[in-house]
Amino acid sequence: MRHNPVYALEEIAAIKDLIRANPWCTFITHVPGSGLVASHYPVLLDEDAEGIVLLSHMGRPDEERHRLGTEEMLVIIQGPHGYISPGWYGYRPNVPTWNFTTAHLWGTPEVLSDAENLDVLDRLVTHFESALPDPHLLHATSGNSEYAHRIVKGTVGFRLPVVRMEGKEKMNQDKAPETIRSIIDHLELPGPYSNPALAARMRQANASVLHDVLDELGLDG
Repeated sequence: MRHNPVYALEEIAAIKDLIRANPWCTFITHVPGSGLVASHYPVLLDEDAEGIVLLSHMGRPDEERHRLGTEEMLVIIQGPHGYISPGWYGYRPNVPTWNFTTAHLWGTPEVLSDAENLDVLDRLVTHFESALPDPHLLHATSGNSEYAHRIVKGTVGFRLPVVRMEGKEKMNQDKAPETIRSIIDHLELPGPYSNPALAARMRQANASVLHDVLDELGLDG
C-alpha cells in the first residue's frame, strides 16, 4: 500500500479489532513455478498468543496449491469501504474518492494436526453460531460430532503468526470536521451509496476531531 502517515493504522489492538469485525480474509501465496495463488477463508484470532496469530483452515487441495507451511503468505483483511461523492464535500473544486480500512499481514503458516484442526473448526463454528437463537455447534450431538470427525480430513488447519503488517484507514481524516460530518450524513441517507457501516467507521476514526468541535460549541454532553 502507498504509505500515507495521515491514514496509517499501526496499533496491534486496532488491527486485532479489524480482524474480529471482518473475519473473511484473502490468502495469497507466491508459489515458485506456479505464480500467485489466492483463496478465501474465515479466520479467528488466537486470543492467548502474543502479537497477532491467525487460526484458519483450507479445504483440500487448496493447501497443496499454496504449498501450505513452506511459503510465506499474505493475508488481506478488508473492513468497511465505499464510494465518496465530491457532491458531499460542501465545497468545490474536489474529486471523488473511496474510503476504506484494510490490513496486510505476512507470515508462514504452521500446519496443524487433525486434532488441532478439529479444535479450530469447533472454535470457528462456535464463534459464528453462538449469536443465533438455536446454534448448531460442531459437537452439539453425537451425530454432529461423528460427522465432524469424518469431514475433518477434507480440510487442513493452520496457525499463522504474523511477522509483518501494514494497515491503512482512509476515512477523510485530512478534511475539516464540517466536511467529515457532511460525508457521514450522506452515507446514512437512503440512496445508491448509502453505507451506514462506513459512516459508523468514519465516526469512530474521526472521533477526537468531531468531539473537539462539539466541545467548542458546547454541545458535547
